[in-house]
Amino acid sequence: MKQSATGTNRDARLAKARWGKLSRTALTALRELNQQYRLSVVLGDMLYLDECWYVSHAGLLRIAQRRRCSGINVECIGEFSDPAARRWAFRATVFKSGDCRGFVGYGDADPSNVSPLVHGAEMRVAETRAVNRALRKAYGIGICSVEEIGSFAEAIASSRESKKLPAQPVNARAETMAVPEFVTASAS
Repeated sequence: MKQSATGTNRDARLAKARWGKLSRTALTALRELNQQYRLSVVLGDMLYLDECWYVSHAGLLRIAQRRRCSGINVECIGEFSDPAARRWAFRATVFKSGDCRGFVGYGDADPSNVSPLVHGAEMRVAETRAVNRALRKAYGIGICSVEEIGSFAEAIASSRESKKLPAQPVNARAETMAVPEFVTASAS
């Protein structure tokens, strides 16, 4: 079932108001995601960060509910977890139907790959990442979830700072030049 053109246009207007001028490619991607998965900017199902669309945990759960997900099983992987270091790893399995063998996703989190805003909640972040990966596999969602990308805010700030080029040598014969180090957020 496709979302109405009115809902798609409403989402495009809200996206422009929230994130400013969007490229034609970004708007086309928004419309496709909106129509194919019924994801909604209005409901918080998608976010636009660093010129990419990301699906939210809420958006993935709405897709699972609409498609009558049979269940989600989540378990901590003790051998890769260290509570004292606040390092956690989880395996989630999504069952699309009662006779489905399941779609498995893994998620991990520790203080180095989560936002400072959620330090102390690494266990919940790891669980959410595992569930999101399993849901994306089960329902063929080709874009990353925002919860999976790690400490995105820090990477954005770092990459903005790194775009400032260092002073260049005046001497044209200088053998070495400082090369700026660019930091990018990795998305899986």
